[in-house]
Amino acid sequence: VSPSVYWAAHRAGVPVIQTLHNFRLLCPQAMLLRDGRICEACVGHVPWRAAVHACYRDSRTQSSVLAGMLSLHRALGTYRHKVAVYIALSEFGRRKFVEGGLPAERIRVKPNFVDLPAEPPTGPRNGFLFVGRLSPEKGVRVLAAASDRLEGISVRVAGTGPEEALLVGTPGIALLGALPMEHVFQEMQRARALVLPSIWYEGFPRTLVEAFACGLPVIASRIGALEELIEHGVTGLLVAPDDAPDLAQAMAWAEQHPAQMTEMGLRARQAYRDRFNASSNHAQLMAIYAQALDSRAGTGF
Repeated sequence: VSPSVYWAAHRAGVPVIQTLHNFRLLCPQAMLLRDGRICEACVGHVPWRAAVHACYRDSRTQSSVLAGMLSLHRALGTYRHKVAVYIALSEFGRRKFVEGGLPAERIRVKPNFVDLPAEPPTGPRNGFLFVGRLSPEKGVRVLAAASDRLEGISVRVAGTGPEEALLVGTPGIALLGALPMEHVFQEMQRARALVLPSIWYEGFPRTLVEAFACGLPVIASRIGALEELIEHGVTGLLVAPDDAPDLAQAMAWAEQHPAQMTEMGLRARQAYRDRFNASSNHAQLMAIYAQALDSRAGTGF
């Protein structure tokens, strides 16, 4: 959506609430990722480097257009003055957007949630699960390399994407393809852990809160919001990002310690009840709406 919509809403006296699902306002490529590594070259700066490196769709032309648009609307104050409230999905995300120039007083944190009130079934859990798009930023190469190091450990993979071929023929990996949500939940209720080896700053992957709701601990990269959302040894395990040996070691440990993983799953479910359920999320959203409406009456909008 063009930022001109913000101006039209402002003229009509309608406050705008924008949820920051990715880092597009800081980075034309939106993921703060270049050549498979974290890149913050444009954070807090004019994003001309994105055009030089063709960060958006490998096109200098398209990257230049996006960089120009971001620069123009920063100069016009669109992002600072025409949005009443921003919603960041984590404290990490909030800090990064403030670092990039968004007004701190207008950024509220509201996590993703899922509405799964029923208790997950009890019983034995086996194997590991990956859910998501099979694309570079999700750490598919790391997962393939880690699985190659393990013997007798199964990883069920729900999803499709451009790096699917990397997993074909990898020992222990079963490709399930794209699954309907109810089947994903069934997989989550029988796995030992969700594997989330992302190499970018995830905003707040819904798969994480879905796993917690299903009593499933998460093995994830120690990077960005994931380090904030998962308590190591309590609701899951954190590993070094882009480090296949470390991921393999964590998965092997989880396989050898089912009782501890079960305990982590119970704590993950409690974290869902306490922080990521529908009712608490609704209360947070209503408070954000109230702040946006207040800004219309005040001098800030």
